[in-house]
Amino acid sequence: MRILAVFKRVILEMLRDRRTLALMMFGPLLMLSLIWAMFQTNATQTTVLATQNVDASLVKAVDGTKHLKVVKLAKNERQTARQLIRKNDYAGVLKEHDDKLTLTLANNNPSQSKLIRQGLSLAKIKLALQNQTRIIKQQQAMLQTLLAQLPATGSQSTADKKVAVKYLYGSTASTYFDAIFPIMISFVVFFFVFLISGIALLRERTRGTLDRVLATPIRRGELISGYILGYGTFAIVQTLIIVGFSIWIFKMQVLGSLSGVFLTNILVALVALTLGLLISAFAQSEFQMMQFVPIIVIPQLLFSGLIPFDTMPHWLKLIGYCTPLYYGSTAMTDIIEKGAGLLQVGNELGSLIVFAVLFICLNVVSLRKYRPV
Repeated sequence: MRILAVFKRVILEMLRDRRTLALMMFGPLLMLSLIWAMFQTNATQTTVLATQNVDASLVKAVDGTKHLKVVKLAKNERQTARQLIRKNDYAGVLKEHDDKLTLTLANNNPSQSKLIRQGLSLAKIKLALQNQTRIIKQQQAMLQTLLAQLPATGSQSTADKKVAVKYLYGSTASTYFDAIFPIMISFVVFFFVFLISGIALLRERTRGTLDRVLATPIRRGELISGYILGYGTFAIVQTLIIVGFSIWIFKMQVLGSLSGVFLTNILVALVALTLGLLISAFAQSEFQMMQFVPIIVIPQLLFSGLIPFDTMPHWLKLIGYCTPLYYGSTAMTDIIEKGAGLLQVGNELGSLIVFAVLFICLNVVSLRKYRPV
């Protein structure tokens, strides 16, 4: 009964605070919509390379590189490569002098510099093969003559066969947003539940509500259970809205089960809820609570999978294993993109449950400074 009384009070207070309720329910939708608008396009920026006194065959070969545009400079151009880059915003300038090629890169965008280097390497390979073009053509003509003399067969040659391309997840229209979307869903759920639950409990403490509740015979475990049930109800509703919005509006393709997606996000919300309640015990004001947000939230985002986890050094991986969102985003990615079932992501879901239980126990302990029993 005491737990239900706390649960009812939390529900009624949240329903009265329409601004917080709207932020919790519709804030994540706005954030996901903005991310979708930013990453929905597959457009690629064109890299501009300026050349001066470079052999025409090399320029033609480089110009054939995808997303690389070659601009020919006048032979009497006296400006240095650095001046040309700064003035015209070229990604690089290639000059030839005394049979020596000099490439100067702006390198303000490393991906463009990499594209230029790859384009030059491919161009050199093309030029090296041009010396054997005549021999290859002669061999092709001889082969065609021999094939014409052979009896016809019902099967196609390997060269004439067409390759049918199929995609397990997504299609040719897939964008970077589709790859990071499972991660962003978990992050948005974690961020808003953590923030709102932490500030809500802090507000109760600063207003004296918590002290009045603790003056009753209620136990600390019952109080924490009531808070978790109350705020957890809104967290579950928020999760349902976010996942439903993602499926119907963003047309998210789920190879696994929808129940797995909902269960994973509910566990992520539970961990965020218990962690938010725990952190609020160490803050004396809402401003101090906001100071904890970057310390807690940013590491979750860094180890969520936006940066490939396998490329990190071992000591960083050890830190990543201590972040709940690592397990949440891994489970979401495996379910949505790889079609994994609940058994395949059992370790990740179990880790989230362990985190939630640990934070619940720490919440009960943290209330000792307000009342020892």
